[in-house]
Amino acid sequence: MAPGPKNTTLRNNGAGPADSLSETMPNKEMSGSGLASPDIVTRDTIRFLNVPTAYRQIYEVPEYRFSDIKKDDIVVDIGANVGAFCIRAAYYSDFVYAVEPLTHEILQKNINLNGVSVTVLDCALGGGTVEGISWDGVSRNMQTVSLKTIIGMTGGCDFLKCDCEGAEWLIDPHDLGSIRRIEMELHLPPVSGPPNPLFLDYVSRNYNFQIDYMPTHAPLGLLGYLHATRDSESPW
Repeated sequence: MAPGPKNTTLRNNGAGPADSLSETMPNKEMSGSGLASPDIVTRDTIRFLNVPTAYRQIYEVPEYRFSDIKKDDIVVDIGANVGAFCIRAAYYSDFVYAVEPLTHEILQKNINLNGVSVTVLDCALGGGTVEGISWDGVSRNMQTVSLKTIIGMTGGCDFLKCDCEGAEWLIDPHDLGSIRRIEMELHLPPVSGPPNPLFLDYVSRNYNFQIDYMPTHAPLGLLGYLHATRDSESPW
């Protein structure tokens, strides 16, 4: 059975052991002592290297709905972090792409560790300008690319997952034209600029959708999670 979303989120900020909901298993990565460093293994048996980093490593993604991914879907995961979504998506689809400008090295290792097929793209969503891309204090200046450019690199997109700290509002709505399903984290200032009304209008006119709004005690700058489908098969 393919892995699916759970009701917990595991995050490791590098300062201590992984969440107690995970387990550890030996891997071939050797620590400084010469002993094998145990993997982090989630309840649905996805494995992640247990290595300290300056940024948060996200291991589970219960906020996203993806059990309807089809075998021949082209899945694009923008903001892949260390692989929590794209690795699971690869159990459903043979065509998964992970867009990640900051954590791509450990992402690739986690993909290899799980023996799945995911193509990593070292780029960042944006308006085509040079921007400082940052996550938890780790930053990099690079040329950003539009969603249209990313779709050109992947040969299409049927299912889009996006968590890119506000860059979602830079998406040209017309670039969504070929996309059947969207799972997207929506941000507010100070994390991002203001929401793009043209984007929201396009989604409202062309998709059946829900937004799971975050309560007032949620992290500042997070509006909620968009679940959208273009056709009448929507379960919502």
